[in-house]
Amino acid sequence: MSHHGMMAFNGLPHFCNFSEDQNLIAGNFGRLFTSLPPLYTDPDILRALGAKDGPMNAGTSGTRTQTVPVGHVFFGQFIDHDITLDTSSSFSRINSAFETPNLRTPNLDLDCIYGDGPEASPFLYDQGGTFGGVKLLTGADISGATALEQEDLVRSPRGTAVIGDPRNDENRIISQIQLGMIRFHNKVADVLSPKYHGGELFEETRKLVIRHYHWAIIHDFLQKMCGGAVVWDILSRGRKFYCVGSNQPYIPVEFSIAGYRFGHSMAPQKIQVQKNKSSLSLFGNKLGRGFTALSDMDAVVDMHEIFETSQNRNVQKAERLDTQLAPILLDLPFVAAGDEASLATRNLLRSQSFLMPSGEVMAEFMDIDPADIQTVSTAADTDSGGALGGKTPLWYYMLSEAAQIGRETTAGNFEPGEGLGPVGARIVAEVLIGLMELDPNSFLGMDRSWSPKDGLGAHVQGIGDILTF
Repeated sequence: MSHHGMMAFNGLPHFCNFSEDQNLIAGNFGRLFTSLPPLYTDPDILRALGAKDGPMNAGTSGTRTQTVPVGHVFFGQFIDHDITLDTSSSFSRINSAFETPNLRTPNLDLDCIYGDGPEASPFLYDQGGTFGGVKLLTGADISGATALEQEDLVRSPRGTAVIGDPRNDENRIISQIQLGMIRFHNKVADVLSPKYHGGELFEETRKLVIRHYHWAIIHDFLQKMCGGAVVWDILSRGRKFYCVGSNQPYIPVEFSIAGYRFGHSMAPQKIQVQKNKSSLSLFGNKLGRGFTALSDMDAVVDMHEIFETSQNRNVQKAERLDTQLAPILLDLPFVAAGDEASLATRNLLRSQSFLMPSGEVMAEFMDIDPADIQTVSTAADTDSGGALGGKTPLWYYMLSEAAQIGRETTAGNFEPGEGLGPVGARIVAEVLIGLMELDPNSFLGMDRSWSPKDGLGAHVQGIGDILTF
């Protein structure tokens, strides 16, 4: 069994120089930095680094951030599923970014919610009554739905979620976020229904939902994960590295294979999803192992408990962003026998198969302060038990950079462990902002004077506001 298109790593052929076609193919992945040499690391070192008993195991005493709600980690996964899907690359060969198809549109268009729209994906939509072809189906719309079914996605008789992207059912938190986004669309349709009808109502609803989604990514998600300093630098001075010819957006592998996998470090071993209830194991009996129907009311996620909302609850925070992962992610319980069960090892081997440069080389190219590069590189080598020697895999470098330097919350104010450091933050923020700026249907691409007060009101700003509207 392969998971997310991943296969066992069987070795890497020797090569002397690096050359890859730099012509971007529409619909495929690409590269930000085509001239940087790839790093090769002994795969046994990578496996030892990511092993379940290795140096990346956070144990039971993980340290949480001070400012990042735990829900943001899973919302980041939701964003990823909106823009990337690779089913063809393999650990057993060199993968060309330019020859790897991306089966998701690179636009942040919520096709994981809307599919191809009411006409092409009618099975996602209510087909009767006033809102026929406008509202999206939930479990509550099924005749005779039980209390559990009313709090779940629509499912087939075999329990398969009927949604635009099946990956949004791979854990209970993301499946409940998917449900929350569907409910948000339906509520916005209610709000707009006095003014619009039929197909026009659907289009106006979708436009407003996506605008709020984009606003929350910029003003909530990226501020928390990358820091306000880099976000506002990009919005005021432009992008430095994600520069797209012919306005053709694409997903760089430096983003998808390395930078955007930072959330794996922030995912918790256990999560509290209901007020005054016990924390539940991420893949335990109550939350389940994914791709299954809701089976326990204790697993219904109260979004007020994992995101900041108007209720101002004591929200659980994400784990500190560093070089360690929750033990359960280093020994995934749903992986078939014989497959690589460590998410960390998967990331490291995958990065090597796509010929990623070392973190040090990329940081130098991005003109990062040499003293900061040395600090991060030394810490990465120490944390790895001396296995890396200043030649750090890009994903691991970004984790170490987050731990040692951290998020630049405001200009010159860095918070180690709270978010991504200079290299990681720049790549993640430039790509996500760039995708919105290159989208003519985005408010950044169409109407840069728009704000939530022009939509649902100033009180609907962040992710938590959307999911509890």
